[in-house]
Amino acid sequence: MESVVALFPEPRQAQVALEALQSRGFERERLAFAMTDVVAENDLAQATGVSPEAGSPAGAAGVIRGSLLGLAGGLAMTTPIWILLLIVPSTRIFADGGLAGMLFGALGGLGLGGLFGALSGTDHGDYVKLLRRLGVPAVQAEKFYTGMKNGYVMVIARDPDGARADEAMNIMRRSGAAKLDDAFSRKGALQSERVPQTDH
Repeated sequence: MESVVALFPEPRQAQVALEALQSRGFERERLAFAMTDVVAENDLAQATGVSPEAGSPAGAAGVIRGSLLGLAGGLAMTTPIWILLLIVPSTRIFADGGLAGMLFGALGGLGLGGLFGALSGTDHGDYVKLLRRLGVPAVQAEKFYTGMKNGYVMVIARDPDGARADEAMNIMRRSGAAKLDDAFSRKGALQSERVPQTDH
């Protein structure tokens, strides 16, 4: 399977591309788009009948990241208090309690961080991981995602046998796909990316 991925500066251009692809016989189920503006995303989905791309599951990465941040936060809040209890002579009697407090702070931070990591969009929304699964090199995947964060609309056309990938790429270019390296300046030649899918 091959996939064609493109960035569009405006939702209207993405709509034109999606409609053109459908008019040329590309199945709606093999088309997708993604953007950071939820309201505009809903409007585009209704206008084209194409479902927004939710992104790949992030797996345990978000939970682990959240847990580590929570652990660091818990230690950062409790360690200074324990050190103060050790330094000040009149409070040294409470140092053991401060050590226990530091332990509970670290464990609490670890647990809460993991919980918030699990709840903060880790089920979906990992577009870099999605693009890597489509065969996009890591550097380009990061650029695509940065373009999305800068307001661009990402459109994906999946071609099961690879026979129509060039056609999809030409349609996207004619519809106004932005050159990937110009996703930050909104100028330059029109371009889209054709990539083989490496993970079926």
